[in-house]
Amino acid sequence: MSERAAPFYCPYCGDEDLRPAEQGHGAWECAACNRAFQLKFLGLLARGLQRHDSGGDPT
Repeated sequence: MSERAAPFYCPYCGDEDLRPAEQGHGAWECAACNRAFQLKFLGLLARGLQRHDSGGDPT
């Protein structure tokens, strides 16, 4: 089992003062905006990500 991945900033206010919450795995609290949020891994995509780089504007 790997360690818990920590978010770098609050998704609501952008502050970095985050603490693990007691609500369960993946729950975090932001001391700056007083919000709680939860991160959850949903799974891998079956087809993966497909990039469509055209290399810029056509000339």
